[in-house]
Amino acid sequence: MQVISLQHIDILGVRLEVQILQNEDPPNGPTLIFLHEGLGSVALWRDWPAQMCQRLGCSGLVYSRQGYGQSDPTPDVRGPSRIECGQRHGRLRPDYMHREALEVLPALLKTLGIARPILVGHSDGGTIALLHASQHPVAACIVMAPHVMVEDISVQAITTAREAFENGPLRQRLAPFHADVDCAFWQWNDAWLSDGFRSYDIRKEIESIKAPLLAIQGETDPYGTMAQIDDIAKHVPHAQLLKLMDCGHSPHRDQPEAVVQAVQAFMHDL
Repeated sequence: MQVISLQHIDILGVRLEVQILQNEDPPNGPTLIFLHEGLGSVALWRDWPAQMCQRLGCSGLVYSRQGYGQSDPTPDVRGPSRIECGQRHGRLRPDYMHREALEVLPALLKTLGIARPILVGHSDGGTIALLHASQHPVAACIVMAPHVMVEDISVQAITTAREAFENGPLRQRLAPFHADVDCAFWQWNDAWLSDGFRSYDIRKEIESIKAPLLAIQGETDPYGTMAQIDDIAKHVPHAQLLKLMDCGHSPHRDQPEAVVQAVQAFMHDL
């Protein structure tokens, strides 16, 4: 049985939506930190983090990055990228995941007194988890459909998402999960489709990861190929890989039991 609390916490001058999952029984391991995808939020994880924490007997933390969910929006999200009064305004820069991993997440963990967490990241959140683990101590790192470089398939899928947002049903589907759905969509879409982002590549940076690492990828993911996790294994030789058939971009939704079992086995070996 879990106690679930939802609150807002000021981190680096931005109010972030935070969900804390606390077992009534004493937790038997590190806190799981859930890092959402490029269009995700606390609400879009649905009940999967709570189920995962329950199965593992751990506590958890879920939060929405700036511009997502019920966190503060990004001012002038499609304007020129700049810092005003210490705050980020305008379009996201190509290094936005580095900033999240190396500035925002460490500040959040410090504020909440969480040391050596287990990071659980999906898509953009997986990239953020890898970057954080490359420079900060973590107990382990679990990534689903991460991006370590930009593939043509990713750009094509994100271009298709833009069309679906502007002229299809995507905006309506996302709106219930974000206080400012236009901010959530455009800060992600504009960054990924910018010229500067095509050369984004973190493969050399993740070579410094020493923590146990599990990387999961679906065979039918429209946003990335197996090259993503194969390249993780090339640069982090101790990484464990899970390749799932009949699975798209969201392994925890497409193959939930396979993911849970793999995570349980991975955690057992820690």
